[in-house]
Amino acid sequence: MSEAHLPGGRMEDKSLGELVALASSNVSSLIRAEMDLAKLELKDDAKKAALGSVMFTIAGLCAGIIVILLSIAAAYGLVALGVWHWAAFLIVAGVYLLLAAALVGIGYLRIRKIDGAKQTRAQLRADFDMIRHRGDGEDAGGSVEAGADARALTD
Repeated sequence: MSEAHLPGGRMEDKSLGELVALASSNVSSLIRAEMDLAKLELKDDAKKAALGSVMFTIAGLCAGIIVILLSIAAAYGLVALGVWHWAAFLIVAGVYLLLAAALVGIGYLRIRKIDGAKQTRAQLRADFDMIRHRGDGEDAGGSVEAGADARALTD
């Protein structure tokens, strides 16, 4: 069996209090080192995320310019077919208006389907009730929930 060597002597020579203090110090040092590592990693990830978001912003700006240019091209394409200038640009704007209305409608329908984490909230309420009434000697779902159900029915 190998002997453990500690700063200031062997493990067998240390008292229990000294060993606990040494272990606590080692755990604190380990936690501090892990926190420093996490900070460095998060800082590096934040830099990467910032650069990526700048690239997405530039790409979005370029896409916006492309949409504007294609819209002008579509309007002049209609002019080439014999449509008046003002009417061609109104037609293109109308198409964008219809597209925007459709997207708003789809977005509205999608947002209406959001549940708001109903199951999680119900489970958290049940957990808090169980913790709150744990020392009462009653079942967590006993008379407390029955009283709440009775009040809800009368309201």
